[in-house]
Parts: sequence; structure tokens; C-alpha cells
Amino acid sequence: MADLYEATYTDPASLARRAGQLGPSTLPDVSGATPTAGTAQATTASGTADETLTTASGAAAQATTARTHTPAPARDARHQGALPTRAARVRYFAILTGMGAFALAACFALLAWDNPMPVGSEGFWLIANLRATNIAVIVIVAFCQAMATVAFQTVTHNRIITPSIMGFESLYTLIHTSMVFFFGAAGIVAAGSTSMFLTTVGTMVVFAAFLYGWLLSGRYANMQIMLLIGIILGAGLGSLSTFMQRLMTPGEFDLLTARLIGSISNAEASHLWIAVPIVAVAGGALWLLAPKLNVLALGHDAAVNLGLNQRAYNIIVLLLVSVLMAISTALIGPMTFFGFLVAMLAYQLADTHDHRYVFPLAWLTGIAVLAGAYFSLKHLFYAEGAVGIIIEVVGGSFFLLYILRKGRL
Repeated sequence: MADLYEATYTDPASLARRAGQLGPSTLPDVSGATPTAGTAQATTASGTADETLTTASGAAAQATTARTHTPAPARDARHQGALPTRAARVRYFAILTGMGAFALAACFALLAWDNPMPVGSEGFWLIANLRATNIAVIVIVAFCQAMATVAFQTVTHNRIITPSIMGFESLYTLIHTSMVFFFGAAGIVAAGSTSMFLTTVGTMVVFAAFLYGWLLSGRYANMQIMLLIGIILGAGLGSLSTFMQRLMTPGEFDLLTARLIGSISNAEASHLWIAVPIVAVAGGALWLLAPKLNVLALGHDAAVNLGLNQRAYNIIVLLLVSVLMAISTALIGPMTFFGFLVAMLAYQLADTHDHRYVFPLAWLTGIAVLAGAYFSLKHLFYAEGAVGIIIEVVGGSFFLLYILRKGRL
């Protein structure tokens, strides 16, 4: 056993390995042994191992210190929200300010253009007040379409559709076509009344509530099936409207056509007092739900894993969307492409998916687009009414150009 002990602990390689694993304090006391060349080599190897351990410990301490004293901007660069860099924040707020300035300029141009009185005089504001209704309608419609389209695209996870595919505009067309079909020209007059406005809004909201409640709360609830059924119902309502329009006289058809094209002049000032509080409540609710919409945008699995009741929030958001779309459509008529154009521009300009940033920019973009189109038609081309025509042409061209250049949204 003594020979084995001496062979084990006087072997230089064995001592070096033990010194590296256990440190010098755990080595057995071999001072009583006869000094040999092997023990001298072991002592040298032990000292080298100790120096290596000390150097490694110092390097580890320096690395820990370097990590601890890393500058704050570099350490927190990944935790700064939807706009991660200063350049991104400056860019966003510069675009937001510029879009707001353009929207204000377009609205002021509608008030001041061809106004014979000097700007700022009492006569100027008297004439401007007569045009203020159009400005209010533009602001309300832009808010409704922007908020509704952005939220609808989020819950459906599709950036190339709008709430119009759910049959809102087809239902609006059927209601007004029925009024003219059964009551003639008197139906157009009745369509502008406050009671008819409330009836139109209520019918569209009830239709949407029935559709969402039926297709999203059942055992086999599916968003894609809901969209397909909405498209089919919209097509069916549109076909019924077309059938009744074929049976009308040319005069009645002309009166109806003017009503069915999206136009600022379709709105009645008396309807704004009803529309504003409803829009404020529905839009404010969507704004409060912006953090939930950010989670819903991640998809079903991520939303459920984060503890969100996706089905319930989908129904709530879609009902708020239906209220906003019903108000917008009842005020000025169908504008299928407007919401899509505004949402697409807002996402490209904002360069973020956070709804707290996308919503305000989409609203200002909608005001700028709608006011600019209305000003161009009214004062440059001297065409009254149908602002939806120029929006459809410009929006469709922009969409095709964007798809052909980038191949994606």
C-alpha cells in the first residue's frame, strides 16, 4: 500500500491533474517523503496550475465587470418598444406631424378656396361655417374607416381585406334600393331622414352581431368560414338589389345611383349630432383595446398562451368595427377601397405594428386623402359629389403598383 501511495502521489502528472481539479489546499501532505526529481517537477506543475487558475479567475472577474458596466443604451436596445431606436421615433413623429399639417391645410383650403371675403374677417367665417359640415363629415368618416379597417385586418390576420366584404355596403344598397323600389322618388326623400339614418345603422349592426355571434361563438367557430359566408351574403344582397334596380324607371334609377355612390354631399348635418357620440364611444373602446389588438396580431396560439380569451375579444372588436362601418356607410354611402388605402398607407408610414401608433397615423392619413380628393374634385375638376370615384381609381392604382414592385404587403 505504501508503494501504491508513493507511486500515486509522487507521479508528476497525477499531482498536476489533482492540483488543477482540487486546488493546492486539498493536496495531501507529502513533506515527509524523500525529495526526488519527480516531486520537484510536481511542485513546479502545481505552481503553474495555481497561476493558471488565478489568471482564469481574473479574466472571469474582468468579463463580469465589463458586462456590469456596459453602457445603458447598448444594454437596453432590445427593450424599447415598438419604435426601438431614436431614429425610428424621430421618423414616426416627423411623419405624424407632416401628415397632420397636410390634413389641416387640406381642410382649411376647403374653407378658404373661392371664399370672396378676406381671410379672418367676419364674412369669411360666416361663409366658412356653411362649409364646416363637410369638414366634420370628412373627419368622422376618416376616423371610422381608419379605425375599423386596421382593427378588422388585425383580427382576421389579413392585410388585403376590408370590413366591406362582410356585406355592410350591400345591405346599405339593398335598404335604399328597396325604399325607391316600393315608394318611388319619395323614398329618396325619406332616406335622408333621421329615422331612416338610425334604421340603417341599427340594421347593419344587428346584421353584424347576428353574423359574428353565429359564426364565432359556436363549437366550430372559424374566422375564415365567417369571412366566406360574409362574402356570399354580400353577393346575394347585391344581386337582389340589382334585380330591383332593373325594374325601376330611368328617373328613379338615376336618383338612386346618385345616392349609392360614396359622396360627402350625401351626409346630413342633423345626423352628425347622433353620429359623433356613437363614434367616440366605439373608437375610444378600440383605442383602449390597442394592447389586446397587439396580442391578437401575434396569432391564435400566442394569444392563448399569453392568457387572452381570443374568441371573446374577436367578437368585441368585430362588433365595434361594425358600429363604425355602419355610421360611415349611413353618412356618405359605400366607399369600398378607402379603408384599405388608408390602412395600407398607415402601416407603411408608421413602420410598426403597435396599434397605439398606427391608429393616429391612419386617422390623419384618412383625413388627408379624403379632404384632398374632395378638394380636387370640387375646386380643380369642378365635379360635385362623387369623391369615392377618385379614391377608387387612386387607391386601386396604388395597390397594383405596390404589389407589382414588392410582391407583398
